[in-house]
Amino acid sequence: MTDRPLIIQTIEMTKIYGMGDAQVLALDSINIEIRQGEFVAVMGPSGSGKSTLMNILGCLDRPTSGSYLLAGEDVSRLDKKRLAAIRNQRLGFVFQSYNLLARTSALENVMLPMLYNHTNHLTVEDQRQRALQTLEAVGLADRVHHLPQELSGGQSQRVAIARALINEPVLILADEPTGNLDTRSGDEIMEVFCELNAQGKTIVMVTHDEEIAEYAQRLVHFRDGRIESDRQNGKGSERNSSQEQAHESA
Repeated sequence: MTDRPLIIQTIEMTKIYGMGDAQVLALDSINIEIRQGEFVAVMGPSGSGKSTLMNILGCLDRPTSGSYLLAGEDVSRLDKKRLAAIRNQRLGFVFQSYNLLARTSALENVMLPMLYNHTNHLTVEDQRQRALQTLEAVGLADRVHHLPQELSGGQSQRVAIARALINEPVLILADEPTGNLDTRSGDEIMEVFCELNAQGKTIVMVTHDEEIAEYAQRLVHFRDGRIESDRQNGKGSERNSSQEQAHESA
């Protein structure tokens, strides 16, 4: 694992909200490295700093001080236009509430990020074929023309995952991806993430659910803006290793 490229590297990264006596230290000198192909679960109580971390990793916010390198590029001080381009081209987001356009089919929802990717020179038909293949990869080949209200929660989240994958990001960020799902659907979504990880995708997931966190290879716990613990998860590593072997032999 240590010979794989760094996807995330933060150096003394600090985030302060407010001013004067109203200052809140959301992140306190965070140093963390995540390499290509890792599946990391970020946990911690409310106010621990994990959501702030995800916002910065997702280029939705900037650190007050310190640095954040995404795949070797320091994105800490980039302007809003450049950050928007990075979010579209290099990051894939999966949210608890799916964030699908209600009057748009599964296929069109998945194609949407390609429309905003100015480095994408595919024809509309090629974009459509890529979206179809991505939906098929997450098990939704028979739901491509369905609207979100015609899909179950688990199916909607699969559409969201396909949308996150469509621009071939270097990093997938998942924020409570099973929070709106029942146990069975949540487990099925986590199996999708494990399969993606077996294919080499780098995933960082925030979750409150310890059972869901067990799917990850690595568990990082935050408290009071600091990393309280950072350890490998034997169960997650064993599961993902088995899936990786199955993927290679397929």
